[in-house]
Amino acid sequence: MKNITKIFPGTVANDDVNFDLIKGETHVLLGENGAGKTTLMNILYGLYQPEKGEIYIKDKKVNMTTPNDAIKSGIGMVHQHFMLVHNFTVAENIVLGIEPKKGFRLDMDKAKKSVKEIADKYGFNINPDSVIEDISVGQQQKVEILKALYRGAEILILDEPTAVLTPQEIDELSEIIDNLEKQGKSVILITHKLKEVMKMSDRVTIIRRGKVTGTVKTSETDIDELAELMVGRKVNLKVDKKEAKIGKEILKAQNVTAKDKRGVEVLKGVNLEVKCGEILGIAGVDGNGQSEFIEVLTGLRKAESGTVELDGKNIIGKSPRQIIDSGVGHIPEDRHKRGLILKYPLYENSVLGTYHRKPHSNGLVMNYKEIRQYCNKLIEEFDVRTPNDEVYASSLSGGNQQKLIVAREISKDPKLLIAAQPTRGLDVGAIEYIHKRLVQERDNGKAVLLVSLELDEVLALSDRIAVMYDGKVISVLNREEANEQKLGILMAGGTLKDSEKEVKDSE
Repeated sequence: MKNITKIFPGTVANDDVNFDLIKGETHVLLGENGAGKTTLMNILYGLYQPEKGEIYIKDKKVNMTTPNDAIKSGIGMVHQHFMLVHNFTVAENIVLGIEPKKGFRLDMDKAKKSVKEIADKYGFNINPDSVIEDISVGQQQKVEILKALYRGAEILILDEPTAVLTPQEIDELSEIIDNLEKQGKSVILITHKLKEVMKMSDRVTIIRRGKVTGTVKTSETDIDELAELMVGRKVNLKVDKKEAKIGKEILKAQNVTAKDKRGVEVLKGVNLEVKCGEILGIAGVDGNGQSEFIEVLTGLRKAESGTVELDGKNIIGKSPRQIIDSGVGHIPEDRHKRGLILKYPLYENSVLGTYHRKPHSNGLVMNYKEIRQYCNKLIEEFDVRTPNDEVYASSLSGGNQQKLIVAREISKDPKLLIAAQPTRGLDVGAIEYIHKRLVQERDNGKAVLLVSLELDEVLALSDRIAVMYDGKVISVLNREEANEQKLGILMAGGTLKDSEKEVKDSE
């Protein structure tokens, strides 16, 4: 890709970018969220047209006006959110649109045979007859990769492929990528996870704010150098924390059940307690009830049964405002949907949840002078990068939006701080800062409940770790006894006995 420039209103997403891929290599595109990685690959896949620049495949100039052009040129893309028909089988999904026919009828036997051959060739352990909605997320990802290979892909683009996988599934993906390389395929991985970059790639191209800041061989670099190239400064990737001084119990949830919007039970009797002076991390693969549990705790979802006590008082059935007033701070997992009002200025966003209290208002009239002083204090203390407090929240970068939310929730001085995916989509610089503040809250004697899909984050911050699987807390471990392998087995529905057996086997 030569001199690729792509402009969206108000931002230059790709600024004169050059990128090359060698046959049989895995090349990582690394960068913060919003750096322009996915945009560049969407151009290669024909989803966007660049303002300027050219694409060459095997020295031949190509025009990618649609994804069909890309597929014909031997390019396949597995998006972050999979594009599968849930009530179709694995084989039906893979051949969709190019089904083998017998006369006018679909030749399903031939389709299954072709799928089995291609799966065996690349070392995929998958049953062509399984229905998509019955298989794990890791298996669904394999179907997406097979779908691209079935269409003759020589170049595979994987967008954030490890975001939804357990550690064991990440190892499997790593093996699959090795197999693809051996068969002469080339892989482009889009990610911002440095550990996986080191494990899975031959070369790394780093993009920062739409520009390439360097291309390095993985064997000649390390995590610290990559972090610096990605953010533009040295970053401390380790979380420094003293031993926890654990105090009294603040949150106690007993037998909590709840349904989702379809009326299906998603919480099936959750039991959990969080104490002062500790960070309790909840680990689990996305979709096992973590989000719904947080919604029950914050009054955003009605529990069907069970009790939740905050400092001895039941908060089930209370409104979100009553729960905030009784001492809960909430960093929500979706900062746009639940954390900010994007078309409000920062000073109004800084008092969401507390605007009705003194000194922000007297209950009837808002005191804007006080509110703006308060907002500017938060901006300064939490290093929110903004021209002033009057700009709309929508004009800040993701990292600065998140810092504003963290600032607002911590300064409510809550008894319990719930941090749901507090660093989702942030670069290593913003992650480092938010981790430091969460540990500071715990050291100040607050109870912190952390929910994260990033296992590294759960292991780095937590004093105890609860694992959620299929709507229940199936195990609570002290940090010392937890490791990636154990948690991975529990997250996939296994037991501690299974994890001990696997550790013995691997020894």
